Amino acid sequence: GPVTARVVTSGPDEDMEQIEYVALHAISCAHKSVRVVTPYFLPPDPLTMALGLAALRGVKVDLVLPDHSNHAILDWARRIPLRPLIEAGCRVWLTAAPFDHSKLMVIDEAWTFIGSANWDTRSFRLNFELNVELHDRDFAAKVMAIAPKARRLTAAELDADPLATRLRNSAARLLQPYL
Repeated sequence: GPVTARVVTSGPDEDMEQIEYVALHAISCAHKSVRVVTPYFLPPDPLTMALGLAALRGVKVDLVLPDHSNHAILDWARRIPLRPLIEAGCRVWLTAAPFDHSKLMVIDEAWTFIGSANWDTRSFRLNFELNVELHDRDFAAKVMAIAPKARRLTAAELDADPLATRLRNSAARLLQPYL
């Protein structure tokens, strides 16, 4: 169709993590909103920082994640980077079953990034991945209109985790490069 689009690939055969860099650049250019939908959320520190900084500068940042993915260890590990994001003003939405495997990002309701890459180190650096960026408000509006039922995760809910659960989650987070 008439939509301006570009394929972005990434993989272990390249020197640069192109998908990660495109995501970083898009977040840094956001003026109004960022929405990320991903089944696995264990981003490298620069992406976590970019999302938090976007929220601190007034950008509405929404992260839509499954309440439970198909990998419990990933679910445990992801709770660690969510705390600073919530404290920075990001909103984290947890969706109920069935498990949603969508991977997309919409910036300012005008730019969409969709493809195979999860928001984790494995996808950005180790796996062969392919995403497509689309510069089209109508397409972005259609993607934004897909709003699954979700509940908002709060810092209070994270604080309510027992010490044993927080220790387990922190230990799981140490495995990030391998997950």
